[in-house]
Amino acid sequence: MKLFITLAVLFTLHTSNIFAQWQPDVRLTNFANDSYTSFNNAWNVSSSGNTVHTVWWDNRLDPINYEIYYKRSTDAGVSWGADIRLTNNTGDSQYPSVSVSGSVVHVAWQDRRDGNFEIYYKRSTDGGVSWGTDTRLTNGVYDSWHPSVTLAGSDVHIAWQDRRDVDDEIYYKRSTDEGVSWGADVRLTNNAAVSAIPSVSVSGLFVHVAWDDTRDGNAEIYYKRSTDGGVSWGADTRLTNNSASSTSACVAVLDSVVHVTWQDRRDEWEIYYKRSSDGGVSWGPDIRLTSNPASSWYPNVAVSGSVVHLVWQDRMNGNDEIHYKRSADKGVSWDSVTRLTFNTSGSWNPSVSVSGSVVHVVWNDYRIGSEIWYKRDPTGSRIPLTLNLTAFMEGFYDPVSNNMVSDTACLYLRNNTIPYNIIDSSKGILSSAGTGAFIFSNGVSSTDYYLVIKHRNSIETWSMNPVMFTTGMLTYDFSNSANKAFGNNQKQIGTLPVKFAFYSGDYNQDGFVNLDDVIGVYNAAGSFTNGYVPTDMNGDNITDLSDIIITNNNSSGFVSVVKP
Repeated sequence: MKLFITLAVLFTLHTSNIFAQWQPDVRLTNFANDSYTSFNNAWNVSSSGNTVHTVWWDNRLDPINYEIYYKRSTDAGVSWGADIRLTNNTGDSQYPSVSVSGSVVHVAWQDRRDGNFEIYYKRSTDGGVSWGTDTRLTNGVYDSWHPSVTLAGSDVHIAWQDRRDVDDEIYYKRSTDEGVSWGADVRLTNNAAVSAIPSVSVSGLFVHVAWDDTRDGNAEIYYKRSTDGGVSWGADTRLTNNSASSTSACVAVLDSVVHVTWQDRRDEWEIYYKRSSDGGVSWGPDIRLTSNPASSWYPNVAVSGSVVHLVWQDRMNGNDEIHYKRSADKGVSWDSVTRLTFNTSGSWNPSVSVSGSVVHVVWNDYRIGSEIWYKRDPTGSRIPLTLNLTAFMEGFYDPVSNNMVSDTACLYLRNNTIPYNIIDSSKGILSSAGTGAFIFSNGVSSTDYYLVIKHRNSIETWSMNPVMFTTGMLTYDFSNSANKAFGNNQKQIGTLPVKFAFYSGDYNQDGFVNLDDVIGVYNAAGSFTNGYVPTDMNGDNITDLSDIIITNNNSSGFVSVVKP
């Protein structure tokens, strides 16, 4: 029993750390003056494919004037291009937010060139190589602050904090043509208190906004959604209810699961989390994600598939450092905390983005002045992929009992383009019902792969088409149709119910059932070979005439591998 418990614990530790491969910190800026990320939970990093985009505000040219800067990596964060200055005016440009879809990059920020802070916007249509002109999105005599930008397709959504109504309120604006033109300002809140620091996220036509609000006396987290792409908006929803302050909300959504995180003073300053699994209609309980006597601040969240990624700054180590936590099951449960930075000067205001399996984090760091730093985990968004497979081996199947002799099989995930490289492999047991579960640690959800199955004496068989795991799961049944295999390369083995199986007889696993296999099985039968051997075509642990017949029949039929 002690051995079993020890092995179970070791397995748990191993699986929880398989995907934790954080690489060294990379310094992105190097100037005598200060560079800052945004504290308002607007994303300072966004990624699409292998291109990573980051923005910040910087006073390198004038100690009393900040401008917006941009930098990109085209190899998933391995190397970085030069800094690009996005603004050039005598008023401060601060608190940028970036979002990307394909090659179109969108940046919004607050800008004081007009005397008071207004929201400005800029875009690149070639992945950050060149940039269009600055676009002024607000026009008032009072400040417009803290923009947050997100997009879905050609629709760009921006929310911000605005003082035009004397009290700070949340405002919203959208573009339906990738930022070429913009609709009218929409006031989302209307109360005598302060509504501040919004965060916006979108999935399809569902736009979600979360913010801090003092209408209840102390700061609480509020939420609002639109179900028609920002045309109309539902009622305000209060997400927190306690006598202490809840601030710095950050929202991220994928499909119908909405994730909101914030900092909360009910237990000192800790990071809390809440989720909705029905698109924001109803909400689960508050979940405390940190627990230490020091302050945990400024959470930022991103989601990819079923994996939720959270970063924040935390003083648990004596000074502010960047910490990370992830959930692999859409926020139901959470892994342990991972400390990302180790320095004595302080690391602040982190931002996180995910593309494919790679997790990208940027923050401003005081180890050498205030500079922008970056860190990545190339496998951080992977989760084990589970293939629920149904398949039969011709010789092992008994049509009378409608059962198969259970045996081991190997599954491979191959790229869907030439040369169809192997991405991952898994060994598992196909049961008497032809079913088995195969686990892959290197594949990625939402990516097309060919399934390739190998068995000790069956013909290697490929899936008809590339298939995709969705949120880590895939069910595939080779047996219910010949065309589930590439080239219809299966044999019908049953009629009630109809069943198809992989051809048996490839004793030497060279991809052909031919004379070499017949001779090998014949010789093994002549030697009275028994046991778990490749010449045993029907799984009865005896090599005899029945195995010779199966092999000879498929040799006569010129059975071989059929693949792309």
